[in-house]
Amino acid sequence: MSQLKYKRVLLKLSGEALAGEKGYGLDPDTVSRICRELADVASLGLELALVIGGGNIFRGLSSSARGMDRSTADYMGMLATILNAMAVQDALEKSGCPTRVLSAINTTELCEPYIRRRALRHLEKGRIVICAAGTGNPYFTTDTAAALRAMELKCEAIIKGTKVDGIYDKDPVKHPDAVRFSRISYDETLQRRLQVMDATAITLARENHMPIIVCNMFGGDIRRVVCGEDAGTIVEEKD
Repeated sequence: MSQLKYKRVLLKLSGEALAGEKGYGLDPDTVSRICRELADVASLGLELALVIGGGNIFRGLSSSARGMDRSTADYMGMLATILNAMAVQDALEKSGCPTRVLSAINTTELCEPYIRRRALRHLEKGRIVICAAGTGNPYFTTDTAAALRAMELKCEAIIKGTKVDGIYDKDPVKHPDAVRFSRISYDETLQRRLQVMDATAITLARENHMPIIVCNMFGGDIRRVVCGEDAGTIVEEKD
């Protein structure tokens, strides 16, 4: 524990992260690889909560939802996040990490209901908590759910796991001259429309002084972040 900068964090992963190179569905090798990274940081004594998107299976604003009632499409997206949460739970427990899935919608045969005090107790007992089904409400993204759960569970930071090593001024995949920020303010992130998280999530983090750290989900960057090493980009108020 002495080597940790943060005692408790919330990690936000996109559903697409679980799809690997396919871009859709679940790739078992990618899920296992992510969970090995998470098991590594959990072994340090870190209290870890997760929020996982569902875009690899279904997204309320996707082309497959065209013509649907928005609320219906969003509820379908919530079910997709539960599928992802169960897959990650299985992989984490195979890595030796006790894990609980807590859902914001009632699916008691599959997972526990999200109750804040219950989630806190699981974290205190060293279990990884996966918060599924977003906020349980349509029109709210899993980014917003991540910010909300981070506040409720008294996390010290939100970590956004991505395929790149931080926030850039433009897409580094398309633009070799893209410049990476080591630190950026909430307001500048919003003004530049950098798409770190949605505007509601960033605003909620700003109002509650919750740092957002964007880093690569592979290669040990998550471990470096929680240990206070220089990795990724931190979004916070500038002095």
